[in-house]
Amino acid sequence: MGVAAKDERLAERLLAGDRRALARAISLVEDDDPRGWALVSEVYPHTGRARMVGLTGAPGAGKSTLISAITRIERERDQTVGVLSIDPSSPFTHGALLGDRIRLTEHFLDPGVFIRSMANRGALGGLSEASLQAALLIDASGRDLVLLETVGVGQAEVDIIDHADTVVLVLMPGSGDSIQALKAGVMEIPDVIVINKCDHPMTDTMVREVRSVLSLGPMDGWVPPIIKTEALRGEGVEELLDSLSEHRAFMEADGTLAQRRRHNLRSEILSIATGRLRRDLESAIASDPGFEQLLNRVAARELDPAAAAVEILASRNDA
Repeated sequence: MGVAAKDERLAERLLAGDRRALARAISLVEDDDPRGWALVSEVYPHTGRARMVGLTGAPGAGKSTLISAITRIERERDQTVGVLSIDPSSPFTHGALLGDRIRLTEHFLDPGVFIRSMANRGALGGLSEASLQAALLIDASGRDLVLLETVGVGQAEVDIIDHADTVVLVLMPGSGDSIQALKAGVMEIPDVIVINKCDHPMTDTMVREVRSVLSLGPMDGWVPPIIKTEALRGEGVEELLDSLSEHRAFMEADGTLAQRRRHNLRSEILSIATGRLRRDLESAIASDPGFEQLLNRVAARELDPAAAAVEILASRNDA
């Protein structure tokens, strides 16, 4: 069987929900293999059916445990689930530091659950180009729910709103990082707010603080509910799922679901184009002696960085 025939067969298997085919397809995209991008193009018309939910928040807030609890309930409801965890990149291999097998272990052998960890590869906002394409592939494979979990390192994570229908911000009581997130404007991104590990004595204090911050924003339209959970014991997870359903119903009723998805696609196009333009530029200047001379002038304080950038862009346009 030729390569083209194999790739066509891979697309068929992926669309039929084959987990091995999906894993292979994501690996091709992650390796920047042209066959991977061709595959995404082929299956793209079959996307847009999954519920896309993004979860972000500081490390240690319990996002993975919460995802495990959500997955357990969704499987009890006979819903298929895809989980894409965007992990920190290894500085040596550029791979994901956290592997599939140490996350959601109780679901790993369930054929109705697909779990994948991917490196963010230093992408601003934690989502690399390959990760965005992987989410489309999981969607195309027929999963009812796709959960996107970001590394949660700070405000740069706000770009998850551009790739999910519903965004969940997971906070942990007594965490200085969480309060910093509130001050940094991260509160503007979530559709649902979860206070996890709610058996902590500071839970009610955090709920009051979050409610106070929310009161400063617009109170018309959708106001993010605050859900208290203890993911390890499964407490509050049903209520969280109810809130996710209510948010989706709200968007469908007022037409904002289609509007948000259109905005998400616009952001994805720009993200991919920007990434590729940067790579092309880096490749071009790597072998350009003129750039080294320009850098020497900047280092000698003869030319400022912005003026140097203008010169680079002008030379590229002339070429």
